[in-house]
Amino acid sequence: MEYSKLREQMVSQQIERRGIKDRDVLQAMRTVPRHLFVADELLSEAYCDFPLPIGLRQTISQPYIVALMTEYLQLKPHHKVLEIGTGCGYQTAVLAEIVDEIYTIEIVPELAVLAKKNLQKLNYHNIHCKQGDGLTDWQDQAPFDRIIVTAAPYMLPQALIEQLKVGGSMIIPVGSYPQILYRIVRKSENKIEQQILSHVIFVPMTGKVENNY
Repeated sequence: MEYSKLREQMVSQQIERRGIKDRDVLQAMRTVPRHLFVADELLSEAYCDFPLPIGLRQTISQPYIVALMTEYLQLKPHHKVLEIGTGCGYQTAVLAEIVDEIYTIEIVPELAVLAKKNLQKLNYHNIHCKQGDGLTDWQDQAPFDRIIVTAAPYMLPQALIEQLKVGGSMIIPVGSYPQILYRIVRKSENKIEQQILSHVIFVPMTGKVENNY
C-alpha cells in the first residue's frame, strides 16, 4: 500500500479516533513521512501504533504519543520551540510543520548525525540542530515559548523551567518507570503550574541532569 494511504489510516484510526483534534497537529501527522525515519527492515511497521528501535537503545515514539504531546503544546506558528531529544528527527519534523523556529538537541552523537541527515532530506529550513546536553546547551537561545522533552528526568529540572518564557509551557515526562507526563506552565518568574496529562514510558534523560539527583 502507498505510504500516503498508510499515513492517512494512521491518523484516522490511531490518532483522531483517540481524541486528537488540533487541525495543525493532524495535518502535520498526515504530512511527515514516518517511514523515512525508520530502518529499512522496519518499513512495514513504520505506521503501526507502537514505538520502534532506532539503535543505541533509543526509539522513535508511538505516533499517538507524538500527536498527543504536540497537541498539548498548543502551538502557534510564531512560537520558538526547544526540543530535547531529537532521536531520529521524527518529532522534530512534526513540530517543523507547525512552527517557524525549532531548536533541537540530541545527546547521542550518532543519533544527532542521523537526525540531521533525515531532516535535510526533507528540506526543512526552520530547524536548528545541535549535538550536546539538553539541560544547558541551547541556553543562549532562551527564553522559549515552548519546550518538549522526549526523555525522562527523574525529577523536574529547574534549569529547563528557567529557559521558558513567562506564560510559556513545557511538556515533559518525569520519573522512573513508568513516568508521568506533565504540562508545566511558567506563570511568573518564580511560580509554575503543573498539570498531570498521562502515564508514559520514555528512555531516561542522561547527561548533566543526572547530577541533580
